[in-house]
Amino acid sequence: MRLKLRITLAGVLVSAAAFSGSAAAAPIEPLQPMAFLAGHCWKGDFPGGKETDEHCFAWLYDGKALRDTHTVRTPGRPDYIGETTYYWDSAAKRVEFVYIENLGGISRGNMQSMPEALIFPPTQYVADGQAMTYRVRWTRLSDTSYEAWSEMQGKDGWTTMFKLTMKRSS
Repeated sequence: MRLKLRITLAGVLVSAAAFSGSAAAAPIEPLQPMAFLAGHCWKGDFPGGKETDEHCFAWLYDGKALRDTHTVRTPGRPDYIGETTYYWDSAAKRVEFVYIENLGGISRGNMQSMPEALIFPPTQYVADGQAMTYRVRWTRLSDTSYEAWSEMQGKDGWTTMFKLTMKRSS
């Protein structure tokens, strides 16, 4: 389960207040910190260089939502595929997301914009009747890369699951 969760969460979050970039649609104001992602794919290599994680972002509904489709590729295994949709929840007054993946796992949470980073506060990933609490931070490294850092909460506190440098690939 731990390997599945690590791979799954690479896809979940993956993927920035004060980030700049262009996209086809003009996003609504609360989603503007994610605008640099839209219209591009971003790829990162897991340690060891065998597994990769690729995220492709596109605006939905004239910038009212952002779709993140991702694929984790591992030689000799079927691709792991997931999709996250980010949207503005006007009642909660925050950007929220829902994540669904091809192995049956789901996650719901929110995103907070900080200078040079997107923060995904602790939330749960649920699969096969089990839940895991995780949190993520995406930190801008340059106009064409960011670091995705994912941690899980265990009985002894927070543990890093992975840190990936995501590079714009298209």
